Amino acid sequence: MSDIAAQDASIPLVERRVTTREIGDGTAHAVVLRRRLDAPVQDVWAAVTTPDRIDRFFLPVGGDFREGGEYAFEGQASGRILACDAPNLLRLEWIPPDRTEADQVEVRLTADGDDATWLELEHASIADVFHTDLSGDKFSPAIGWEGPLHFLGEYLRGVLPDRPSMEWYEFDEAEEVRLAKLRAAEWVKAEAEYAESR
Repeated sequence: MSDIAAQDASIPLVERRVTTREIGDGTAHAVVLRRRLDAPVQDVWAAVTTPDRIDRFFLPVGGDFREGGEYAFEGQASGRILACDAPNLLRLEWIPPDRTEADQVEVRLTADGDDATWLELEHASIADVFHTDLSGDKFSPAIGWEGPLHFLGEYLRGVLPDRPSMEWYEFDEAEEVRLAKLRAAEWVKAEAEYAESR
């Protein structure tokens, strides 16, 4: 595991944007994370849509993996698969365990030549969840997506263990808070840019 890059290394690789968009429940605030991955679009698509690959860099997931089917991430969100257009678009209803209203998560992939892919992850919510608090008391879900995107990049580089992340990832609360504060500072900039554009 010594070949796995530190999570700090991926912070400058992520482009961040705050916006609004319409989802099923109305006008939503949305965060967009964009990152270039050094892997062909078909490989990235398989990594983000195949349960046995998803749990290598994120969490165990179960369900009926087809458009209209339902899924559930262990200890995280669940919902319906709203759109699945390989290898470019995956749209999910995203219902966190502590809420009843559905957010929407969309993953968009665009090939960048034969060996690289631009990934955009957009999380939209009608709930007021995307404000960044630099004190460290509460973090936006936007920050929560950055760890899985980092480990997706490492998985595609072939340096993660070939077993579920729950077996190799060691949670370190102090380190997670440190990383969250670094990422929060970047999201504050994105929020300021959004406020200035309105």
